[in-house]
Amino acid sequence: MHNREILLSNLDKLHTTKMGVNRIRRNLSLDSINVVQWCLNVIQNKDSIITKKGKNFYIEFEDSILTVNASSYTIITAHKIKKNVL
Repeated sequence: MHNREILLSNLDKLHTTKMGVNRIRRNLSLDSINVVQWCLNVIQNKDSIITKKGKNFYIEFEDSILTVNASSYTIITAHKIKKNVL
């Protein structure tokens, strides 16, 4: 099974901590939205690029990247992708 299928087949296990919610909101400048639902939508988006490196899945979408633990399905963090300025 490919990374995308593995992650999509386990979306019911996806969760984060209170600290994770605060970290993701701060890093992505998300206001009062449901962070887990927002992450679910990103993961399910057909344009998202899902890779697995070591113990984590990385989901790249538009200008953001999410990090999800591959065994517990905990959303660890999310960041804006830094653009290289020449």
